[in-house]
Amino acid sequence: MEVKYAVHPEDAKQYDTQRIRKEFHSSDLMGEDKVTMVYTHYDRFIYGTAFPKSKSLSLPTYDELKADYFLQRRELGIINVGGKGTVSVDGEVFELDNLEALYVGKGSKEVVFASSDGSDAAKFYLNSAPAHKEYPTKKATRSDANVVELGAVETSNERTLYQYIHEDGIQSCQLVMGYTELKKGSVWNTFPPHTHERRMEVYFYFDIPGDNMVMHYMGQPHETRHIAMKNYEAVVSPPWSIHAGSGTSNYRFIWGMAGENKAFTDMDGASLQDVL
Repeated sequence: MEVKYAVHPEDAKQYDTQRIRKEFHSSDLMGEDKVTMVYTHYDRFIYGTAFPKSKSLSLPTYDELKADYFLQRRELGIINVGGKGTVSVDGEVFELDNLEALYVGKGSKEVVFASSDGSDAAKFYLNSAPAHKEYPTKKATRSDANVVELGAVETSNERTLYQYIHEDGIQSCQLVMGYTELKKGSVWNTFPPHTHERRMEVYFYFDIPGDNMVMHYMGQPHETRHIAMKNYEAVVSPPWSIHAGSGTSNYRFIWGMAGENKAFTDMDGASLQDVL
Protein backbone atom coordinates (compact mmCIF):
# COMPACT_ATOMS: atom_id res chain seq x y z
CA MET A 1 0.00 0.00 0.00
CA GLU A 2 1.41 3.37 -1.03
CA VAL A 3 1.45 6.08 1.66
CA LYS A 4 1.03 9.80 0.94
CA TYR A 5 1.85 12.35 3.65
CA ALA A 6 0.14 15.65 4.40
CA VAL A 7 1.57 18.78 2.76
CA HIS A 8 1.50 22.42 3.91
CA PRO A 9 0.16 24.83 1.25
CA GLU A 10 3.23 27.07 1.61
CA ASP A 11 5.40 24.09 0.68
CA ALA A 12 3.11 22.84 -2.10
CA LYS A 13 3.35 26.08 -4.08
CA GLN A 14 7.10 25.48 -4.51
CA TYR A 15 6.62 22.05 -6.15
CA ASP A 16 7.36 21.38 -9.78
CA THR A 17 5.09 19.19 -11.92
CA GLN A 18 6.68 15.88 -10.93
CA ARG A 19 6.63 16.66 -7.20
CA ILE A 20 2.97 17.72 -7.34
CA ARG A 21 2.11 14.43 -9.05
CA LYS A 22 4.14 12.44 -6.51
CA GLU A 23 2.37 13.99 -3.52
CA PHE A 24 -1.23 14.16 -4.81
CA HIS A 25 -1.70 12.02 -7.93
CA SER A 26 -2.19 8.25 -8.32
CA SER A 27 -1.87 6.30 -11.57
CA ASP A 28 -1.76 2.56 -12.31
CA LEU A 29 -4.66 1.98 -9.93
CA MET A 30 -6.53 -0.56 -12.06
CA GLY A 31 -4.24 -3.60 -12.02
CA GLU A 32 -5.73 -6.88 -13.29
CA ASP A 33 -6.39 -9.39 -10.51
CA LYS A 34 -5.07 -6.99 -7.90
CA VAL A 35 -6.28 -4.95 -4.97
CA THR A 36 -4.41 -1.64 -5.16
CA MET A 37 -4.61 0.81 -2.25
CA VAL A 38 -3.24 4.24 -1.33
CA TYR A 39 -3.18 5.57 2.25
CA THR A 40 -3.20 9.34 2.70
CA HIS A 41 -2.53 11.07 6.01
CA TYR A 42 -5.33 13.51 5.20
CA ASP A 43 -8.02 12.22 7.59
CA ARG A 44 -6.40 8.74 7.34
CA PHE A 45 -8.34 8.19 4.11
CA ILE A 46 -7.68 5.15 1.91
CA TYR A 47 -8.60 4.90 -1.77
CA GLY A 48 -7.96 2.26 -4.40
CA THR A 49 -9.41 -0.49 -6.57
CA ALA A 50 -10.18 -4.20 -6.79
CA PHE A 51 -10.09 -5.59 -10.34
CA PRO A 52 -11.03 -9.31 -10.26
CA LYS A 53 -10.62 -10.22 -13.93
CA SER A 54 -9.77 -13.95 -13.75
CA LYS A 55 -10.10 -14.71 -10.04
CA SER A 56 -11.83 -13.46 -6.92
CA LEU A 57 -9.94 -11.07 -4.66
CA SER A 58 -10.08 -10.73 -0.89
CA LEU A 59 -9.67 -7.35 0.78
CA PRO A 60 -6.34 -7.67 2.62
CA THR A 61 -5.25 -5.95 5.76
CA TYR A 62 -2.02 -3.94 5.75
CA ASP A 63 0.76 -3.45 8.24
CA GLU A 64 0.16 0.32 8.14
CA LEU A 65 -3.25 -0.24 9.78
CA LYS A 66 -1.95 -2.36 12.68
CA ALA A 67 -5.32 -4.15 12.59
CA ASP A 68 -6.39 -7.81 12.59
CA TYR A 69 -8.51 -7.16 9.49
CA PHE A 70 -9.08 -4.18 7.21
CA LEU A 71 -12.42 -3.07 8.64
CA GLN A 72 -11.62 -3.59 12.31
CA ARG A 73 -11.63 0.20 12.83
CA ARG A 74 -12.77 1.35 9.38
CA GLU A 75 -15.74 1.65 7.02
CA LEU A 76 -15.73 1.10 3.26
CA GLY A 77 -17.52 2.54 0.24
CA ILE A 78 -17.54 0.73 -3.13
CA ILE A 79 -18.70 1.82 -6.58
CA ASN A 80 -18.47 -0.56 -9.55
CA VAL A 81 -17.16 1.21 -12.67
CA GLY A 82 -16.94 -1.96 -14.79
CA GLY A 83 -19.08 -4.98 -15.71
CA LYS A 84 -21.32 -6.95 -13.38
CA GLY A 85 -19.74 -8.35 -10.25
CA THR A 86 -20.31 -9.40 -6.68
CA VAL A 87 -19.04 -8.32 -3.29
CA SER A 88 -19.28 -10.90 -0.53
CA VAL A 89 -19.31 -9.49 3.01
CA ASP A 90 -18.88 -12.15 5.70
CA GLY A 91 -20.61 -14.63 3.39
CA GLU A 92 -23.50 -12.38 2.30
CA VAL A 93 -23.33 -11.78 -1.46
CA PHE A 94 -24.27 -8.43 -3.03
CA GLU A 95 -24.55 -8.11 -6.81
CA LEU A 96 -23.27 -4.81 -8.17
CA ASP A 97 -23.93 -3.68 -11.71
CA ASN A 98 -22.16 -0.77 -13.36
CA LEU A 99 -22.36 2.42 -11.25
CA GLU A 100 -24.04 0.70 -8.32
CA ALA A 101 -22.67 1.21 -4.82
CA LEU A 102 -22.17 -0.70 -1.59
CA TYR A 103 -21.39 0.53 1.92
CA VAL A 104 -19.64 -1.92 4.25
CA GLY A 105 -19.65 -1.11 7.94
CA LYS A 106 -17.01 -1.33 10.62
CA GLY A 107 -16.41 -4.83 11.99
CA SER A 108 -16.97 -6.76 8.75
CA LYS A 109 -14.16 -9.30 8.65
CA GLU A 110 -14.17 -10.78 5.15
CA VAL A 111 -14.79 -8.84 1.93
CA VAL A 112 -14.38 -10.71 -1.38
CA PHE A 113 -14.65 -9.19 -4.87
CA ALA A 114 -15.56 -11.20 -8.00
CA SER A 115 -16.63 -10.63 -11.61
CA SER A 116 -19.68 -12.24 -13.16
CA ASP A 117 -17.91 -12.45 -16.55
CA GLY A 118 -14.15 -12.11 -16.92
CA SER A 119 -14.51 -10.83 -20.48
CA ASP A 120 -16.43 -7.85 -19.06
CA ALA A 121 -14.91 -7.77 -15.60
CA ALA A 122 -16.12 -5.74 -12.66
CA LYS A 123 -13.89 -2.85 -11.60
CA PHE A 124 -14.50 -1.79 -8.03
CA TYR A 125 -13.37 1.61 -6.80
CA LEU A 126 -12.90 1.77 -3.03
CA ASN A 127 -12.91 4.51 -0.39
CA SER A 128 -12.30 3.91 3.32
CA ALA A 129 -12.21 6.11 6.42
CA PRO A 130 -11.75 5.45 10.14
CA ALA A 131 -15.02 4.57 11.90
CA HIS A 132 -16.17 4.67 15.51
CA LYS A 133 -19.56 2.97 15.13
CA GLU A 134 -21.01 0.05 13.20
CA TYR A 135 -23.53 0.86 10.47
CA PRO A 136 -25.23 -1.87 8.42
CA THR A 137 -23.88 -2.95 5.07
CA LYS A 138 -26.18 -1.56 2.38
CA LYS A 139 -26.40 -1.54 -1.41
CA ALA A 140 -27.65 1.34 -3.56
CA THR A 141 -28.58 1.46 -7.25
CA ARG A 142 -28.70 4.59 -9.40
CA SER A 143 -32.41 4.88 -8.67
CA ASP A 144 -31.64 4.95 -4.94
CA ALA A 145 -29.20 7.86 -5.25
CA ASN A 146 -30.03 11.43 -4.40
CA VAL A 147 -29.74 13.16 -7.78
CA VAL A 148 -28.60 16.78 -8.03
CA GLU A 149 -28.52 18.70 -11.32
CA LEU A 150 -25.91 21.45 -11.58
CA GLY A 151 -24.44 23.81 -14.15
CA ALA A 152 -25.62 24.84 -17.58
CA VAL A 153 -24.84 24.34 -21.26
CA GLU A 154 -23.86 27.99 -21.57
CA THR A 155 -21.05 27.59 -19.02
CA SER A 156 -19.93 24.13 -20.28
CA ASN A 157 -20.52 22.56 -16.85
CA GLU A 158 -23.92 20.87 -17.06
CA ARG A 159 -23.61 17.79 -14.85
CA THR A 160 -25.50 15.34 -12.66
CA LEU A 161 -24.42 14.29 -9.17
CA TYR A 162 -25.41 10.90 -7.77
CA GLN A 163 -25.09 10.94 -3.99
CA TYR A 164 -24.90 7.47 -2.40
CA ILE A 165 -23.26 7.67 1.02
CA HIS A 166 -24.22 10.96 2.66
CA GLU A 167 -26.11 12.44 5.59
CA ASP A 168 -29.55 11.81 4.03
CA GLY A 169 -28.65 8.57 2.22
CA ILE A 170 -26.67 5.50 3.26
CA GLN A 171 -25.49 6.19 6.79
CA SER A 172 -21.80 6.16 7.72
CA CYS A 173 -19.52 7.45 10.42
CA GLN A 174 -17.75 10.04 8.27
CA LEU A 175 -17.48 8.70 4.72
CA VAL A 176 -19.30 10.65 1.98
CA MET A 177 -19.27 9.17 -1.53
CA GLY A 178 -20.93 9.38 -4.91
CA TYR A 179 -20.15 10.28 -8.50
CA THR A 180 -20.66 13.04 -11.05
CA GLU A 181 -21.22 12.71 -14.79
CA LEU A 182 -20.74 15.54 -17.26
CA LYS A 183 -23.40 15.99 -19.92
CA LYS A 184 -22.36 15.76 -23.57
CA GLY A 185 -20.77 19.05 -24.59
CA SER A 186 -19.83 19.99 -21.02
CA VAL A 187 -16.28 19.65 -19.72
CA TRP A 188 -15.95 21.68 -16.49
CA ASN A 189 -16.47 20.16 -13.04
CA THR A 190 -16.76 21.94 -9.70
CA PHE A 191 -16.27 25.38 -11.19
CA PRO A 192 -16.59 28.03 -9.79
CA PRO A 193 -14.40 26.22 -7.25
CA HIS A 194 -14.50 25.86 -3.48
CA THR A 195 -12.50 24.54 -0.56
CA HIS A 196 -13.73 22.95 2.68
CA GLU A 197 -11.33 23.23 5.60
CA ARG A 198 -13.34 20.66 7.52
CA ARG A 199 -12.98 17.82 4.99
CA MET A 200 -10.50 16.33 2.55
CA GLU A 201 -11.54 14.81 -0.77
CA VAL A 202 -10.31 12.38 -3.42
CA TYR A 203 -11.41 12.42 -7.06
CA PHE A 204 -11.24 9.29 -9.22
CA TYR A 205 -11.67 10.03 -12.94
CA PHE A 206 -13.17 7.32 -15.17
CA ASP A 207 -15.09 6.84 -18.41
CA ILE A 208 -12.72 9.27 -20.10
CA PRO A 209 -13.03 8.11 -23.72
CA GLY A 210 -10.09 7.16 -25.90
CA ASP A 211 -7.00 9.35 -25.61
CA ASN A 212 -8.88 12.21 -23.98
CA MET A 213 -7.78 13.67 -20.66
CA VAL A 214 -8.87 15.96 -17.83
CA MET A 215 -6.79 18.86 -16.54
CA HIS A 216 -7.38 18.86 -12.78
CA TYR A 217 -6.78 22.08 -10.86
CA MET A 218 -5.70 22.19 -7.21
CA GLY A 219 -4.07 24.57 -4.73
CA GLN A 220 -5.32 27.54 -2.77
CA PRO A 221 -7.61 29.73 -4.91
CA HIS A 222 -4.88 32.39 -5.28
CA GLU A 223 -2.11 29.82 -5.95
CA THR A 224 -3.44 27.17 -8.35
CA ARG A 225 -1.58 24.30 -10.00
CA HIS A 226 -2.64 21.67 -12.56
CA ILE A 227 -2.38 17.87 -12.75
CA ALA A 228 -3.01 16.04 -16.05
CA MET A 229 -5.39 13.12 -15.42
CA LYS A 230 -6.02 10.05 -17.55
CA ASN A 231 -8.65 7.30 -17.23
CA TYR A 232 -8.71 5.42 -13.89
CA GLU A 233 -6.46 7.93 -12.13
CA ALA A 234 -7.07 9.61 -8.77
CA VAL A 235 -6.03 12.86 -7.12
CA VAL A 236 -6.01 13.87 -3.45
CA SER A 237 -7.48 17.26 -2.54
CA PRO A 238 -6.30 18.65 0.83
CA PRO A 239 -8.81 20.72 2.83
CA TRP A 240 -7.02 23.92 1.78
CA SER A 241 -7.20 23.13 -1.93
CA ILE A 242 -9.73 23.67 -4.66
CA HIS A 243 -10.66 20.61 -6.73
CA ALA A 244 -11.87 21.33 -10.24
CA GLY A 245 -11.22 20.09 -13.72
CA SER A 246 -11.73 20.61 -17.42
CA GLY A 247 -11.64 17.78 -19.93
CA THR A 248 -11.16 17.38 -23.66
CA SER A 249 -14.50 15.52 -23.61
CA ASN A 250 -17.19 14.78 -21.08
CA TYR A 251 -16.37 12.15 -18.42
CA ARG A 252 -17.32 10.84 -14.98
CA PHE A 253 -15.58 11.03 -11.62
CA ILE A 254 -16.17 9.55 -8.18
CA TRP A 255 -15.75 11.85 -5.20
CA GLY A 256 -15.08 10.61 -1.70
CA MET A 257 -14.72 12.71 1.44
CA ALA A 258 -13.96 12.34 5.14
CA GLY A 259 -13.41 14.76 7.99
CA GLU A 260 -15.27 16.91 10.48
CA ASN A 261 -18.79 16.46 9.09
CA LYS A 262 -20.91 14.86 6.35
CA ALA A 263 -22.69 18.02 5.15
CA PHE A 264 -22.25 17.97 1.37
CA THR A 265 -23.00 21.70 1.10
CA ASP A 266 -20.42 22.71 3.74
CA MET A 267 -17.96 24.49 1.48
CA ASP A 268 -16.12 27.79 1.19
CA GLY A 269 -16.71 29.22 -2.25
CA ALA A 270 -14.12 31.08 -4.28
CA SER A 271 -15.24 33.61 -6.88
CA LEU A 272 -13.82 33.45 -10.38
CA GLN A 273 -12.16 36.80 -9.80
CA ASP A 274 -10.20 35.33 -6.86
CA VAL A 275 -8.79 32.38 -8.81
CA LEU A 276 -5.19 32.91 -9.90
